[in-house]
Amino acid sequence: MKYFKLILICAFLVVSNSYAQTKIITYNIRYSTPNDGENYWELRKDEIVELLEYYNPDFIGIQEAMPSQLNFIAKNLDAYNYIGHGRDGLNTGSEGIPIFYNRTKYELVEEKVFWLSETPEKVSRGWDAALNRIVVHGVFRNLITNQTIDIVNTHFDHKGEISRLKSAELLIDYLRKNNLTDKKIVLMGDFNCLPTESPIKLLESELKSSYRIKGFPVYGPFGTFNGFDTIETVTKKIDYIFTKNITIKKYRCIDDRRKNNLYLSDHFPIMIEI
Repeated sequence: MKYFKLILICAFLVVSNSYAQTKIITYNIRYSTPNDGENYWELRKDEIVELLEYYNPDFIGIQEAMPSQLNFIAKNLDAYNYIGHGRDGLNTGSEGIPIFYNRTKYELVEEKVFWLSETPEKVSRGWDAALNRIVVHGVFRNLITNQTIDIVNTHFDHKGEISRLKSAELLIDYLRKNNLTDKKIVLMGDFNCLPTESPIKLLESELKSSYRIKGFPVYGPFGTFNGFDTIETVTKKIDYIFTKNITIKKYRCIDDRRKNNLYLSDHFPIMIEI
């Protein structure tokens, strides 16, 4: 009887530990356009799903997801639900930045979408941005530990320099006004900024850049934007995962390739384990 109880306790500890460990990926999958030729979404979509299934993250923050891409990923990742809608508003068929979460491990508590602009509560384009830009924020509860975590996904504008700085200011203000700075936070996405630029420096004044934190394994290239160029060394870092009140165990920039040796997207995904 004692032996049986010991087995049950050990099994419980193993399960509890696996639920306490959480893997998070941010991934700009590149929107679907036939102009990409051999890098067209239809030619690489199956291998992107294979990558996500292989690394088996608990949360996936995706950028540049057109409705057809979102539907394909959702259909083929059976264990996941997602939150978020397009940047032009609900049911507009516009590009989105959904957050996928493993529903066998986490449940959704609360969700919110807002715009990176002077009027964040309504569909709008901010400052000098070329496009509408949004933030998707979800609060999730771990089904075993009962702990909650705030996951935030975004995509800063690719042209508007003022917009990128103002977007960083808006995000910091949002976290502070909503009393999130004392909670476990993950902010991820494509920020279209180098580490030396002001928006990243501003975000680092409140949050920690996961790749900068010492004391755990950092694996893979520094750069995240490859532009589908498989020849040149990738040095341009514009994708990040920021955290607060969280212990990071591993960081990896995933530079896996397709079976034909091309890249799966024009960005590398980043994964952390917390």
